[in-house]
Amino acid sequence: MEKTEKIWLNGKFVNWDDAKIHVLTHSLHYGVAAFEGLRCYKTERGSAIFRGKDHVKRLFESAKIYMMNIPYSQEEILQAIKDTIRINKMVECYIRPIVYYGYGEMGLNPSKSPIEVAIAVWPWGVYLGEESLVNGIRCKISSWRRINGRIMPHKAKISGNYANSILAKLEALKCGYDEAIILNLNGTVAEGSGENIFIVKDGILATPPLTSGALPGITRDSVIKLAKDMNLCAVERDITREDLFIADEAFLTGTAAEITPIKEIDNIIIGKGKRGPITEALQKKFYDVVRGRDPKYNMWLDFVD
Repeated sequence: MEKTEKIWLNGKFVNWDDAKIHVLTHSLHYGVAAFEGLRCYKTERGSAIFRGKDHVKRLFESAKIYMMNIPYSQEEILQAIKDTIRINKMVECYIRPIVYYGYGEMGLNPSKSPIEVAIAVWPWGVYLGEESLVNGIRCKISSWRRINGRIMPHKAKISGNYANSILAKLEALKCGYDEAIILNLNGTVAEGSGENIFIVKDGILATPPLTSGALPGITRDSVIKLAKDMNLCAVERDITREDLFIADEAFLTGTAAEITPIKEIDNIIIGKGKRGPITEALQKKFYDVVRGRDPKYNMWLDFVD
């Protein structure tokens, strides 16, 4: 990770190396922290955060599910994100706001621990490697299953949920793959370890419904809307393991992953084993949008200046 100069911490800027927490910070022990991942892109009009308002809204909704009262408004957090980008002189960057229970008391009741908020930004290129956007990646269907919404709320982007994802990711890497695909308890596809998943079959774009256990991804939502505007048929439906194997195309979506093609799953070649035409068209449209080259979608861009 490449350091930047300042981190926004509870309303003040501190030096990167000074943004520290106590070892008895409540969320460090119990895994309850709401967070987001956003990207800022360079456009002709200046730096712009992609769907910043939507990400901040989801941050607040995740916190609400866990009864965390963020001591700032959504507008204040979005402004703090812009200020953090500006003070670090970033043109393009990844953005990580996090809300967590700080140092107060131990035990399962966090109510006596203060709610802390931090925002960091740093340069982060293509999550799964530059070549992956063209050549695609190899995925493994994980032996671990996606957490069930009756056990933990999977619609909340909470740090504790990602213990499930880390197990799947490490398993895939140790088996020589780039990424994991996680099934739910019903045996249908939920998502990747940190991304949503789409397939293309006979010209129809499909992604698992949120009831599958998938996180309501901002990039996922963007791709569905872009596809419909491009006159592509886009549906939400259950996807089986077999559907993955016989798909014409498959790809992952996420703030970090953007739109990453899948070329192989469990040693089975997907389609022609490379980025397909619909994936490529969606990639092109997506990058036109995030870089401000399609004014129709400028409402998705929150300009820093």
